[in-house]
Amino acid sequence: MRVFLVLLLALSLFGQGKKKKKAVAAPAAEAAPQRDLAKIEGFIRHMNLWTPDVKFEIKDTQPASLIRGFDELTVKASIGERFVEQKYLISADGKTLIKGEVLDLTANPFLRELSLIRNVGQPSMGTVGAPVVLSLYTDYQCPYCKEQARVLRNNLLKAFPKQVRLFLHDYPLEQIHPWARAAAVAGRCAMLQGEENYWKFHDWVFDQQQAIGAETLRGMLMNWAPANGIDALQMSRCLDSKETDVQVAKDIEEAKSLGINSTPTLFVNGRKLAGTASWEQLQKIIELEISYQEKNKNAGDTACCSVSLAGPGVK
Repeated sequence: MRVFLVLLLALSLFGQGKKKKKAVAAPAAEAAPQRDLAKIEGFIRHMNLWTPDVKFEIKDTQPASLIRGFDELTVKASIGERFVEQKYLISADGKTLIKGEVLDLTANPFLRELSLIRNVGQPSMGTVGAPVVLSLYTDYQCPYCKEQARVLRNNLLKAFPKQVRLFLHDYPLEQIHPWARAAAVAGRCAMLQGEENYWKFHDWVFDQQQAIGAETLRGMLMNWAPANGIDALQMSRCLDSKETDVQVAKDIEEAKSLGINSTPTLFVNGRKLAGTASWEQLQKIIELEISYQEKNKNAGDTACCSVSLAGPGVK
């Protein structure tokens, strides 16, 4: 009887222990801390000496492709039309900020810039398929752009007749240059009558930059066009319809996406050069890029090519 009671007590205690074990809840997963955006903004403002009148914006956040546990953060600071963009890496807990970019040695270091630059359909000069591409963002009313245009027109194709192709992009700074956008639209109208006419217009506008005004541009243009083989009536209709303004608008948006805040800005196979560059500087950069592309072949003119379907006699 005593043995039976002992056994019964043991079973009872075992059952209670089993119930207690089931009753113990698993610890709740710790929630990831929320990032303090105000603290991040305050930290970056302090680091850059950005005063309260500088507008601060976190443009984009996405997982960092090469560093696990970090996100890529793009910050934009602006006053009016002027702006700068900076890239950061931020940890998942929001406690660590890394300034700069993580680069992939197997890819072109300027891959992002190359992906944003739309050269197809832009006014161009140079060799189709060249290993070095210059993409110039310019403003017809900008005196520094006039100087950069002179440097390129006088030297580029003489020094590099086969290795370089130059594309022009419009970026009129309308806040400070009242007739720059109208000139960009007119240049595109001239191009509708042949690319050679675009370059005639390009050189004429910069040559007459000091004489042109917002009220005089069209009259001067209408006098100049027929004397240079351009149909003035067709030009006038194009200006009235503003059919080429959409091209200029696309260039402006593209320039902003690239973080351009001044003209001239030149990209050499994606490498950004802001401000006027001397020919000596440009020549050395282009020579280095030609040498680099001989081995790497990860940039150059891609606005040259077309896609066709295979068929009889076509490989």
